[in-house]
Amino acid sequence: MTGSAPTALRPQHPSPRALTGLVEQFQLDAQGELAGVEITGASLSSSNVQPGDLYVGVPGRNAHGASFAAQAAERGAVAVLTDEAGASLAADSGLPIVVTPDARAALGEVAAWIHRTGVHASDDDEQATLFAVTGTNGKTSVVYLLYGILRQLGIGAGLTSTAERRIGDEAVTSSLTTPEASELHALLARMREVGVRAVGVEVSAQALSRHRVDGLVFDVAGFTNLSHDHLDDYASMDEYYRAKLELFQPDRAHRAVVTVDSDWGSRLVADSRVPVTTLSTEPGIRADWTLVIDEESATSTSFTLSGPDGRSIATSVPLLGRYMAANAGLAIVMLVESGVDLDVISHALARDGGIDAYIPGRAERISGDRGPLVFIDYGHSPDAFLQTLDAIRRVTPGRLVMVFGADGDRDTTKRDDMGAIAARGADVVVITDFHPRFEDPALIRRSLIEGAQRAVPDREIIEIADPREAFRAALALAHEGDAVLYAGPGHEDYHEVAGVKIPYSARDDARQALREAGWLE
Repeated sequence: MTGSAPTALRPQHPSPRALTGLVEQFQLDAQGELAGVEITGASLSSSNVQPGDLYVGVPGRNAHGASFAAQAAERGAVAVLTDEAGASLAADSGLPIVVTPDARAALGEVAAWIHRTGVHASDDDEQATLFAVTGTNGKTSVVYLLYGILRQLGIGAGLTSTAERRIGDEAVTSSLTTPEASELHALLARMREVGVRAVGVEVSAQALSRHRVDGLVFDVAGFTNLSHDHLDDYASMDEYYRAKLELFQPDRAHRAVVTVDSDWGSRLVADSRVPVTTLSTEPGIRADWTLVIDEESATSTSFTLSGPDGRSIATSVPLLGRYMAANAGLAIVMLVESGVDLDVISHALARDGGIDAYIPGRAERISGDRGPLVFIDYGHSPDAFLQTLDAIRRVTPGRLVMVFGADGDRDTTKRDDMGAIAARGADVVVITDFHPRFEDPALIRRSLIEGAQRAVPDREIIEIADPREAFRAALALAHEGDAVLYAGPGHEDYHEVAGVKIPYSARDDARQALREAGWLE
């Protein structure tokens, strides 16, 4: 589903839970008449409440969620879960109120109990295998690669990622990298209804810090890498790392696969409190599994993955870049650690000519058989720029033109490095606006330009505010044998300015520009 599809996937046949049972299960205080009240779901947003929901009121940036309890009641909420301050605000809603010291911290366990998922799953239900993927870059790709391989194995699969939530061929657009716990447990309950046997979950640092994956214990957790990002949410790289480390504890995961190409990966292996299997794609780094690139092209990357006891698999991923092969390698090792035989994986991939996976907006080739190569990518961190530029450079005989901007109201400390890496990796840099939000877009562009100029003073830099014009200017500079990388927007379908989300798809616009230039039919 796309477009007008719902923004969340919920169970179609929920089993009601008595509100009195919730109070007893978690030993909570309550106000109002609880007898006879049954709950079938939970929601943090009053506008997304469905009949039978427990409305969860938590403190927000501008207001306490409990202030909207009356609106939640109008939409069908049957009770409120909130803190003591919220209980006073929700008193006029007419709903029974359940009180807990921290409603957000309680939500994961509560949602798991309501939906009988995660740590509150019924003993009668066979539970899906749960995969968690964390890291700065590559999370979305690994989740989609897991999903693709699982389907090739004939296993009903689902995923939740930055791009979308997906059950088989049914999907809805994501609003958060990792959904709130109420949505995540409802999604897992829906997946159970339709027979999903394995689920890949993209887990951000914020998801761990903000209790979004509470109530779950993953079968296998995977780690891609750690690099400069999100320092608007975390005071330092060490604090950012420690937020990720929370996933690698016995109350979060049974076992882990960690890429040890960086010092952060090696540190994670030492600090993890669950059994760890290691993977490396760099020569000279000791690991349980090693990955070697066999061949690279603009449309695929072939590799050999070798593990303990002489086991190995040679296959390919239909994507550009060594880093995509590394993501695929991580997905394969995670599957092996979950109990899937490597020979079974090898047979399925050999039958299909390699991994069959599509990853929206990740080094996604938009161009056709004629003209310059054009890639749209979601990368918006220095390391993502570095990896993608290197991958495109390896398959581009001519010039490389890069178009990008930077998020407003987000980590400002990475902008200088973003500009510098773009200038070092591309022959021409086109700087444009990308979600300026409430910041002055001209100042954002200026910081990127200054970073580029300091790194490569004579680099050709073009500044065009409008992203449509910026891409067309970049395309006009490119010819057969050249490449254009448009980094940042990836799969997104909007451009956020001063709180307004203006419809804009970089993928659709790039295709239109290629048609205008005569490169696409």
